[in-house]
Parts: sequence; C-alpha cells; structure tokens
Amino acid sequence: MRWALVKVCLAVTAMVVIAFAVPLGIVIRELASDRAFSDAERQAATIGPTLSITTDRTELTRAVLSTEPGGRGHLAVHVPVEGGPLDIGTRRATRQDVETVREDGRASVAEVEGGFALLQPTALGTGEIAVVEVYVPEDEVSNGVATAWLMLAGVGLALVVGSVAVADRLGVRMVRPAQRLAGAAQDLGEGKLSTRVPEEGPTELRSAAVAFNSMADQVVQLLANERELAADLSHRLRTPLTVLRLNAASLGEGPAAEQTRAAVQQLEHEVDAIIRAAREQRPQTQGLPTETGCDASEVIRERMSFWSALAEDEGRETRVAGVDRAARIPVARPELAAALDALLGNVFRHTPVGTAFAVDVHHSGDAVIVLVSDAGPGIADPRAALARGGSGGAGGSVGSTGLGLDIVRRVAESTGGDLRIGRSVLGGTEIRIWIGLRGSGPEGGRRGHGRRVGRRIGWRRRREPRTSTGPLH
Repeated sequence: MRWALVKVCLAVTAMVVIAFAVPLGIVIRELASDRAFSDAERQAATIGPTLSITTDRTELTRAVLSTEPGGRGHLAVHVPVEGGPLDIGTRRATRQDVETVREDGRASVAEVEGGFALLQPTALGTGEIAVVEVYVPEDEVSNGVATAWLMLAGVGLALVVGSVAVADRLGVRMVRPAQRLAGAAQDLGEGKLSTRVPEEGPTELRSAAVAFNSMADQVVQLLANERELAADLSHRLRTPLTVLRLNAASLGEGPAAEQTRAAVQQLEHEVDAIIRAAREQRPQTQGLPTETGCDASEVIRERMSFWSALAEDEGRETRVAGVDRAARIPVARPELAAALDALLGNVFRHTPVGTAFAVDVHHSGDAVIVLVSDAGPGIADPRAALARGGSGGAGGSVGSTGLGLDIVRRVAESTGGDLRIGRSVLGGTEIRIWIGLRGSGPEGGRRGHGRRVGRRIGWRRRREPRTSTGPLH
C-alpha cells in the first residue's frame, strides 16, 4: 500500500509538472524571441530620420556606424539608386529577400547563417523604399531561455520529490497501524492473550483497532469463564468421587476390587489435574510439543489389561494385534490413554453384553494406524457421530455426551492424521485412528496419504481371514 501510494503520487505530480512546465517553457522562448526582434525594430527605426533626409553614401555610412548595432556590424541599409542598389554595412539577407520586402512594403524576418535578419522597409524623400537590415544573432533570440528551462526543471523536480516524500509519510501513517494490527492478530492466534493494538492511524484503522481490542477482551473473558466453569464442574465431581472411593474400599480383596480402586484413584487424579489447569492464570493455548510422545503399543497393552477384567465379567472376547512391536508416536501418554479409554468405553456402553471387540496396530513408514473394532450393531450415521457433541447411537444414547470421538479426533489431527468410522470384519463398528509420525499440524498431503493407507488396510481386512499377532484376553 505504501509503495502504491508513492507511485500514484509520483505519476500524478509528474503529469502536472509536465502539463504546466512545457507550455510555460514554450511561452518563455516566444517572449525571448519577441523581445529580441522588438529591440531590432527599435534599432532599425533609429536610422529612419537620416534616410528621409539624404541618401548620400558617406552620410549614411556615418549614421550607420554611429548606432550600437552598426558599430558591431549588425546593421545594414539597402537603398535603391540609379545603377543598382546601394548597400551600406554588411548584408546577410539574400537579394531576393530584400527585394521582396521593398516590393511588399512590410517588415519581414529572414533566417540567415548564425541567426536572423530583420528587414524593415523605410520610405525615402524621393518616394523610393529603402530596406534597413538588422542582424539578430541566435543567442540573442534564445537569451535566458536555457536558464528559465533549468529553473522550471528544478522547480518541477522539487515538486516531484516533495510530493513523493509527503506520499511516503502518508503511506507510513496508513501502513504501520495495519502492520501492527496484523502482527497483533498473529500474536493473539499464537496464544498471547495480552496483545492489544494502539488505537492510532486513519479513522478506519482506528475503528479496526478498537474492534480488535474489544474482541481480544471478549476472548480473554470467555476463556476465563470457561476455566471457571471447568473448575466448578470438576470440583462438584469430588463429592461423588469421595463416596465412590469409600464404597470401593469396602469391596474387599481381589483383582476386580483392586482395579476398581485404581480406576477411582486415577479419576480423582484426572479431576484434580483439570481443576489445577483451569485455575492457572495463563491457559495452555498451544499444542503439545513435537518431542513429547509415547509408545502406542505399551499404552494399548496397559489399557487393554485394564479393560480386560470388565470384558471378562461381561463375557466379551477381546483381541489385540500388532502391539509386540514398539510404536513411538508424537502424542503424550495421557492423551493417547484418554482416547483409547473413550473408544473402549463406547464399546462397553453402546454394545450388548458379550459383544467381542479387538484393537489392532498397523505400522507404516510415516504413520501408525490404530483400529478399534467390535461386533456390535454399528453406527447408523458415522458423519453425525464425528460431530462434536453428537452421539453414536441412533437418536443419541443415554449417558453419552458425544465428546469421546471428538477427543480421539483431536488427538489424531494434532499429528496431521485423522479419524474415520467404518464397518469392521466383526460386523460392527471400526474406528480407525491415523497418527502421523513426521510433525504435528493438519497437513493435507500426509492426511491424504493416511486415508490411502487406511483404505488399503480396510480392503485387506475385509477380504482376508483375521489373524491375531497378539495375546487373547
């Protein structure tokens, strides 16, 4: 914008200078020419009284030499006498030009070598017409024109430079507030919630700065309200958790009792973590650093070990495959565990007792694909199930918030991957999590590659017999 304004101002000023300077220079040249020939006419008139009195060569020669142009050899007199014209002084005009002026009786200017010759007709006492010739050099005709042109060029250049400087200052005054606004928007997007913009510059940019600052204040207020709400809701969970912990303590001994107490303890830990995070002054607005990660196979083995006790109680057959090989992924351990718990919890909540399920891990060059399959009734509308706040069951399910799949989706997309829902070889639902291994951020190329890998794996799973490479629980 700044340079565009400078260019426009430069073009307009240059056109204005040219439009005025060129005609003015031409006028100055014409004025200089008129001044030179007017002086020549005045000088020619000084010899007129002598011509009206006498045509004697000696007297005329003395009269011509007594004048200023005659002393310089710039004045000549052409008198018609018997035996041929009498020329006194240096003649520069041609004989034909002199005769033409004598016959016409009107003054004329003839171009001669080195300048011009003014031919002025003068009446003699005898009734004849004499011609007075005054030589006007070229430098006298253009006297002062070059200086005037230089002055005009200097004034024009000064106008152009001044206009460019003014336009540049105006451009800076307009561009800097816009740059500050763009930088503040980028800082706000990076999580610097204290960023504000000075309300300076033109009226439109000041209005934009006011709107930006108001928006930033509202964002801060909304985040504060959300943190307080999360803290309050989490704090309200402590009472039923305390009751649940006391009841779990009275279950006695046994694997199921120990797992129940461990689950209650973990739930209390998660609630406390939510409260602490919500109470922090500066909420975390950035994603997890790329170097934070975990072994997906280890986390899957751990969570399947946890859910296997409940599966055994409900008569569910479980299967795990592909976890015998380490699979490092750029996802924090608690995030992956929460995602797996959300998927496995959905299997227990939304499928009949005794429904089998399986977890498979597939390794690719730039991705790890986790497949959670079950033999349940499936999801009627996978697109609606992926929407935040939606529910996988038909018409929604009792006790479902619809946020489980959204948690899993955000974990996958934080690595450049995605989440898809399809039909499994068990006859029910298959949730496919594609986790990228080469940095985070939803990049289209890697996500497209993940979809192709997922389709190839799904094609093989639907057409090949299912084999297990992991333990059965």
